[in-house]
Amino acid sequence: MTSAKLSEYIGRCLSVHFPKSGNALQDVVNELGRRLDYTVANGRYQGTVNSIGYDGIWVSPEGHTIVVEVKTTDAYCVSLDTIMGYRERLAVAKQLEGPSSILIVVGREDIGELEAQVRGSKHAWDIRLISVDALVKLVQLKENAEGPETSQKIRSLLVPREYTRLDAMIDVMFTAAQGVESVAEGVSPEEEEEADTQKNEGEDIKSTWQFTDSSILQAKRDQIVAALSHQHGSSVIKKSRAFYWSSGHLIRAACTISKRYTRKGGLHYWYAYHTQWDDFLREASHGYLVLGCMDRNDAFAIPVDVFRPLMETLNITSNEDGTHYWHIQLTEAATGSVSLSPDRRQEP
Repeated sequence: MTSAKLSEYIGRCLSVHFPKSGNALQDVVNELGRRLDYTVANGRYQGTVNSIGYDGIWVSPEGHTIVVEVKTTDAYCVSLDTIMGYRERLAVAKQLEGPSSILIVVGREDIGELEAQVRGSKHAWDIRLISVDALVKLVQLKENAEGPETSQKIRSLLVPREYTRLDAMIDVMFTAAQGVESVAEGVSPEEEEEADTQKNEGEDIKSTWQFTDSSILQAKRDQIVAALSHQHGSSVIKKSRAFYWSSGHLIRAACTISKRYTRKGGLHYWYAYHTQWDDFLREASHGYLVLGCMDRNDAFAIPVDVFRPLMETLNITSNEDGTHYWHIQLTEAATGSVSLSPDRRQEP
């Protein structure tokens, strides 16, 4: 399910009265937490005697735990002491890992009264407040970015901290902006890297290339991932620009797209394979490098265990920052069949 579809469900929960709409909103909010790479434990829909009434527990990869409280509106007074009591009881019950805080997610954007209540309370340093629409925007920002540092910076926004000094907030903004820069410009990262590679080899072609619009690339990627989901009988959702995984993270895919190249040399499709891609796929029970072609109706899902032994035969480009990536080059025969090209430095 896409984040856009989750946003539609949120709109329905907030605009249409139906039984247990609040429970549905709580489920969607917890799913948004999963899209931000938290390990999420859903809470109770209704409190009972002797139970701890939290709506969700989110544990970040960095080891910070967030106790989530979901409110449809801030029209009613919220007992911050009660919510803080939930966290204290969860800590006593050893259900919290590491440092912890509270996140109150409110369905409406106009949350001024609740904001004032939090700011004026003794619990202000332990509570963050966000509208559900803003939470969706964070998920979409993460999905359109690349690199684990962007995800970590986005999650840091949900942790209470003092912002008299703005350096940390500017760092979040800068990292996130870098992560989506090529997408915003309508430049395929694969095309950008290939242009850089050829420029390093003495040919300045970046200014003359026609890059593929990012929306067209994403539509192609969505089509390919939908087919992969159908093949496995399990929904594969978006983690970041190129990364996808199933709800249990057992099925993972790194999906990259290439346009057709017609320059002399015979190579028709070009891709980059990064070390972080290999790290991501390595942890899957079923990991795939998925190569899409803009002008073909099929794609190639290569099991990572099959692909990894081939990496030593591929060309490598090293970057000034110490990172590197492998070149994947495909050729298409007259019969229409596609094959992985041998190790050679050729221009598409």
